[in-house]
Amino acid sequence: MTVRIAILSFVILALSAGPVAAQAAQAPLRTPDVIFVPTPQEVVDAMLKVAKVSKTDVVYDLGSGDGRIPISAAKLGARAVGIDIDPVRIREANENLKAAATTDATITGRVRFLNQDLFTTDISEATVVTLYLLPSLNIKLLPILNKLKPGTRVVSHAFDMGPDIKPDIDPINVNGRTVYYYTVPIN
Repeated sequence: MTVRIAILSFVILALSAGPVAAQAAQAPLRTPDVIFVPTPQEVVDAMLKVAKVSKTDVVYDLGSGDGRIPISAAKLGARAVGIDIDPVRIREANENLKAAATTDATITGRVRFLNQDLFTTDISEATVVTLYLLPSLNIKLLPILNKLKPGTRVVSHAFDMGPDIKPDIDPINVNGRTVYYYTVPIN
């Protein structure tokens, strides 16, 4: 009897580990455009503050990495969506959401993370878009961002939207890191 229980336990464990192992081996949809570098929390806070994120907003973080921006936006009451092409980052973001929910269970229903390409994902419901991408990628995103509802706020950490586009306000310095703020249409 104990041998049967041990074998059954082993089979159940092996079957449950199969999807996890397959998920761990899942490759990105394509090669990511940038390496993951986390935005410091003080910069996240400044980005959300300059965008005046509130419970009426839908925040899209393009290249969301470990999920800190969507999670922080949800703590302000907003709905938030993190988009990342790397399944490892999506898994990490979901783990961070689970950890954050231990102190605020209400955020879980307001955040979702999608393993998608930020250039092909529908972001039309966004009222705020956050970025920490290279200038060339920000420029490539301009046609997508300019299809959003006029007045949609776009906040970029470290990089502007190109040399010919001025931010709506002077760039904000957060302990040596720069935050740029724009509203759609961006031109």
